[in-house]
Amino acid sequence: MADFAIVLDSTCNLTPELLKEFHLDYIPMSVSIEDKIYPADLSWKDMSPHDFYALMKAGKRPYTQAINETTFTSVFEKYIAEGKDVLYIACSGGLSASVRIGAKVAKSEMEAHPERKIIVIDPCNSGMGQGLLGIYASEMREQGKTIDEVAAWVEQNKLRSYQWGTTGNLTYLKNAGRVKASSAFFGNIIGIKPIILSDDQGNNVAFKKVRGRKAALEELVNLATTYAVDPEHTYLSIDHADCLETAEELKKRIEEKVHFKRIFIVPLGPILGASCGPDTVILYHMGGSKQSDFLNK
Repeated sequence: MADFAIVLDSTCNLTPELLKEFHLDYIPMSVSIEDKIYPADLSWKDMSPHDFYALMKAGKRPYTQAINETTFTSVFEKYIAEGKDVLYIACSGGLSASVRIGAKVAKSEMEAHPERKIIVIDPCNSGMGQGLLGIYASEMREQGKTIDEVAAWVEQNKLRSYQWGTTGNLTYLKNAGRVKASSAFFGNIIGIKPIILSDDQGNNVAFKKVRGRKAALEELVNLATTYAVDPEHTYLSIDHADCLETAEELKKRIEEKVHFKRIFIVPLGPILGASCGPDTVILYHMGGSKQSDFLNK
C-alpha cells in the first residue's frame, strides 16, 4: 500500500466502522447548541443522532463552525512526524471555509517541511458524496497508486459524485439561507419537497420540486437507479437524518431495480444536519458526467 494518509472532515458522514475498514481519518468540525460547543464527532459519542434531531424538532437551532488553523496544524504535523504525505478531501468550499483554511495551513506546513506533500481538494460535494470519494481514493491507494495519481483521479471525477436529496421540512433550509422565507412557508403549506443536487461550486441547489414526501422519495429512487454508472462495481450511500426506517425502505426499493456493489446507510452528521433538518434523506453515487448538467435540462 502506498504510504500516505487520506483525511476528510466531519461532513463526510463516514461511520467509525467505515473509517477503520478503509483506513481513513477525518478532522472534526464543531457545532454549538444553546452556547454549548460539541465536536462534530462521527461516532456521535456526545449526543446520539436521535437526540440531536429531537432538539431541532423542539426548536433548538445548531450553529456550525469550520475547522480552525490550530486543528489543521495538529493533524497535518502528526502525519508529517510519521513521514507521511497527506491527501485532504475537504467539505465543499461552497458550504464551508474549511477547505480554504486547510489549504492555507498545508502551504505553511510544506514550506516548513519541503520533503512532505499535502494536497487539498475541494470535492464540490459533502456528505457521503465526499465520503465515497475518500473510499475510492483508499482503494486506489491499496492498489499502489501514488498520492499524485489518486489526487488527479479525485479532481477529474469529483463532479461525477452525484447527490439526490430531499428534506422533511423547508424551514431548516430557510434558516440556513438556502431558500427565501416566503418560499419555505409556501412549500410547507402545500407539501412541496425539493430534490437537491450539487452544482459545480459545491452549492446545494433545488433542481426540481415534487408534491409530497412519498413522491419525493420515489423520485430519489428513480434518479439514482437511472443515472448510476456501473453500479455493480460502485457504491451507493443513503444518508439520513434520524429516519432509519425510510433509509432501509429506500435501500430495499433500489435493490429491486439495480444491483450496486454495496449500499451504505449512514446517519447524516450534525454539520449538514444543522442546515437540512430532521427527516432529510440524501442518496450519493457516481454518475456519467458532471451533475450540474441536470440544471440545464
